[in-house]
Amino acid sequence: MKRIFSTLTLILVNILLAQAQAPVVQVAGNITGTVNWTNTNIYLLKGKVYVKAGATLNIQAGTIIKGDINTPGSALIVTRGAKIYAIGTPTQPIVFTSSAAPGSRAMADWGGIAIAGNATCNVPGGIGTFEGGNLSNPDGTVSDGQYGGLNDLDNSGELSYVRIEYAGYPFAPNNELNSLTLGAIGSGTKISHIQCSYGFDDSFEWFGGTVNCDHLISYRGNDDDFDTDFGYRGQVQFGIILRDPNVADAVSGANGFESDNDGNGSGNMPYTAATFSNITACGPLATATTTIDPNHKRGAHIRRNSRLSIYNSIFMGYPVGLKIDGDSCHQNADNNLLTYKNNILSASTQLLDSTSGAWNMTPWFNTGNNTVLANNSDVNLTNPFSFTNPSFLPLSSSPALSGADFTDTKLTGMTTTTYRGAFGTTDWTAGWTNFQPDTMPYTQGYYAVEYKM
Repeated sequence: MKRIFSTLTLILVNILLAQAQAPVVQVAGNITGTVNWTNTNIYLLKGKVYVKAGATLNIQAGTIIKGDINTPGSALIVTRGAKIYAIGTPTQPIVFTSSAAPGSRAMADWGGIAIAGNATCNVPGGIGTFEGGNLSNPDGTVSDGQYGGLNDLDNSGELSYVRIEYAGYPFAPNNELNSLTLGAIGSGTKISHIQCSYGFDDSFEWFGGTVNCDHLISYRGNDDDFDTDFGYRGQVQFGIILRDPNVADAVSGANGFESDNDGNGSGNMPYTAATFSNITACGPLATATTTIDPNHKRGAHIRRNSRLSIYNSIFMGYPVGLKIDGDSCHQNADNNLLTYKNNILSASTQLLDSTSGAWNMTPWFNTGNNTVLANNSDVNLTNPFSFTNPSFLPLSSSPALSGADFTDTKLTGMTTTTYRGAFGTTDWTAGWTNFQPDTMPYTQGYYAVEYKM
């Protein structure tokens, strides 16, 4: 009887906790010194919040942070010389989301997260300025909206097991914040297990820098999923793209990958030369008869003198599988500076596209040991196009379980796999991700019973 009473008491306590509203702490202006955010509070960003140089922001696992929809453009900006440690766990992710009620959250409800580092970029003069209203601090400190320096080993902290939802506020036409913007971040920084959902601009964009990233998810965004510019040359391994067929950027079009050396396609150094491996990209064309927004474009659009390389990945259901744009990029490809190898492409309306008329792209593509499949079903993934319960795991008969190759020196330091795409037999999305965030109440942190009952 005593055990039954204790159990009933615990259930009652859990119900009461689940109904409670955690205290809301409003945050505005500048963060200085060492500041700790805990999962017993909800933090509400009121406008642009700047973590100033020399400051450290520590965010406890399970903490909920909301961008205020009543303060347009609310965002968290970690400036050069500052650090953020937002370290969640698989059972207690940290969530940045909209302050709107469940059922009414939408893209661009708030700004997003921008982190500035002191690594090198190829912007003339070595210093760039973020998109998004330039992010200059209202107190007049213009440098708070800038990124870049000379230290490629720079450390801006760590983000792991973090979700970023409903970001991308447009400060002006075609001038939005990304869900996660990494400006000249150095290799001392750790970016791992990040899910960006329903972003109005790019989910992830790197402006220069050398940071390595892993286990990234871009879910139902509006613009590009992985965008690299201004000399980014880190490594990114294990990633997911899942597109909504009805949503694509009407201004520039939506690509899985978009990559430029810079906006002018110059030879400014360091070159954009990032290396991606083990990405599973599920485009808008789940089937041959799926109706899609015509602004969906390519699985990867590599242009403007970029030297991007993609290996051991899967691209399913894109109008164009791969576009190599411009003479400079085709020359980079011929010189093995831009590489595309050991990938699977399925159900592309048009497999390849090149704007360099004198270049025959097909032989170059074929030497990369890439696999072309007629249908997405031929890839044999479990349930990759579901918006309620997606699973990207290969079935036992999937060609994705083999065919990876890590002998290229660009892949040195990455985890060697036999499989192509983001998964072998282990689902690393379990526990910390959410593919239906608009149903979440977000009234308590993830320490609470609300998310565990």
